[in-house]
Amino acid sequence: MKFRPLHDRVLVRRLEEETKSAGGIIIPDTAKEKPMQGKIVAVGSGARNEKGEIVPLDVKAGDLILFGKWSGTEIKLDGEELLIMKESDVMGVLN
Repeated sequence: MKFRPLHDRVLVRRLEEETKSAGGIIIPDTAKEKPMQGKIVAVGSGARNEKGEIVPLDVKAGDLILFGKWSGTEIKLDGEELLIMKESDVMGVLN
């Protein structure tokens, strides 16, 4: 994939949700919610501060992250559905 987000944006691949509940009930596709976890595919170079200096991002490609339910913009790149969002939409990195 040849795509690099600009500034403080990140490109995220959503992680798949479980198809079964904890009690063993299979959840149909129509009842599933979109996952709020993902893996960062690519990151931008960083945002500029008041002095014009580039401030690097805290996240990097390969990080597993948690983000808000309505965060980001869905895009289709090379036939794959991805999200592009600002770093500020990322709530945290999963260890």
